[in-house]
Amino acid sequence: MSRESEEPRADDELPAYAERVLDVADLIPPGRVMTYGDVAEWLEEGGPRQVGRVMALYGGAVPWWRVVRADGALLPGQELRALDHYREEGTPLRGASRSAEGHLPKIDMRRARWDGTEVTEGAEGGGGSAG
Repeated sequence: MSRESEEPRADDELPAYAERVLDVADLIPPGRVMTYGDVAEWLEEGGPRQVGRVMALYGGAVPWWRVVRADGALLPGQELRALDHYREEGTPLRGASRSAEGHLPKIDMRRARWDGTEVTEGAEGGGGSAG
């Protein structure tokens, strides 16, 4: 295993895979989400753990709250910050059950999940630009 991911680089250069993950996070429209696994599948590289690691190290530069766990649970330690973003963007949420820890809602994955196909106007693209 590489030690590269243990600490962010001192210079501004990101590992190529990290750049690609962050580019996908930038594409997700407000009010929509992709799972860690969705991002890896979209890139056809890595897996949920690798995407999660990139988001943990470098995700602060992108809308990190739009890359989520498959069960829709809010990111531990960032629940309230994420919830503020979800409410501001109108991300579909499901009410928390009484047994849910902290009674926090979850993301309604059926309604909020973005498949990467419907790119909205103004969303930044990763490749070359067409007219």
